[in-house]
Amino acid sequence: MSSIAVGRENSGSIDLYYEDHGSGRPVVLIHGWPLSGASWEKQVPALLAAGYRAVTYDRRGFGQSSKPTVGYDYDTFAADLHKLLTHIDAHDVTLVGFSMGTGEVARYLGAYGAKRVRSAVFLAPVPPFLLKTPDDPRGVDAGVFEAIKESLVADRPAFLARFLADFYNADVFAAGPVSEHVVQLGWNVAAGASPKGTLDCVAAWTTDFRRDLQRVNVPALVAQGDADRILPLAATGVPLHERLTGKSPRRDRGRTARLHLDPLRAGESRVAVLISRSRPMPGRSRPRSATSSHGESMHPLRKLREAATAGNRSHDGRRPVCASAA
Repeated sequence: MSSIAVGRENSGSIDLYYEDHGSGRPVVLIHGWPLSGASWEKQVPALLAAGYRAVTYDRRGFGQSSKPTVGYDYDTFAADLHKLLTHIDAHDVTLVGFSMGTGEVARYLGAYGAKRVRSAVFLAPVPPFLLKTPDDPRGVDAGVFEAIKESLVADRPAFLARFLADFYNADVFAAGPVSEHVVQLGWNVAAGASPKGTLDCVAAWTTDFRRDLQRVNVPALVAQGDADRILPLAATGVPLHERLTGKSPRRDRGRTARLHLDPLRAGESRVAVLISRSRPMPGRSRPRSATSSHGESMHPLRKLREAATAGNRSHDGRRPVCASAA
């Protein structure tokens, strides 16, 4: 078991569990909430077969990492990632973040720059800024996040069951890539996470990454699906693409996106192209963009889903998937 100490809480060490396999250029995979690095089980073999070094790790509080009661903010998460990259001596890295993990990608590049980074991938992103404010009218009302926190405090296991049904679009994909066992496995991992960390991460979702994105000067992919029931496309993937490129994303309809479930689907193929073809370049790159998915909600996720549904509709009433190449 590989681990690295990233801090201390009282008399105990705060350790991150990680796995580092293969050789070649490194691809570091950063998981979403409330899962662990094990959620990349379909991507790791594909990357190894393609000749890459695949690195996964469990965010503090999740999976096999330590479960402290402190440090559940993106400054700390990015510092943890920096310590890991330094420890494993990784250079020319492609950072791949999924959902909450995209925040680490943005904050890492904002705080530490691209000295070690070759390219970046944002799958079902949280950036640029999820919270609705006077200068961010496309965001989500603060009350939604408060309701999620209240539900976690009241009955965390029950909330996680509802959340993961939406997360996996279980009602839609039960006959396909998402069996009841996949959802149960996700619940097992989520239920084993730190209750304090699970709760505190909700506040971290409202982090403002707009300043961090000004420092992103490597090739990037933004991918999010039109069936996303967790993160509103109009508040996340679309403005993230616009901020990185200065242009509206090109639409590619019909995509879904529990992108970590099937490494052969369209979303992953775009990731593979970016990983294999990207080269370090000076100045601001022009990222690619695509899409993601999730499922039917129950309170308080219904509010978040309703915001997503309203924001994800084009003028003709259809829901677009944002997918562009550059």
